[in-house]
Amino acid sequence: MARNNGKRGFLQSAMDGLIAARTKQVNRYVNGALLMLNDETLKANGYSRDELRKRDIGYMI
Repeated sequence: MARNNGKRGFLQSAMDGLIAARTKQVNRYVNGALLMLNDETLKANGYSRDELRKRDIGYMI
């Protein structure tokens, strides 16, 4: 089966888009969950509340 060199197929492009969208969704969810923790727990795990707020979380829980 011949393949076009240098061009991505439709299914591969669609899958890449799906993966990128789900990755953003997961990151927003995790950042929101982390923001529900207290400051001491965040600091113990290497996060700061200000750092998490600067990330693109999209919504607040």
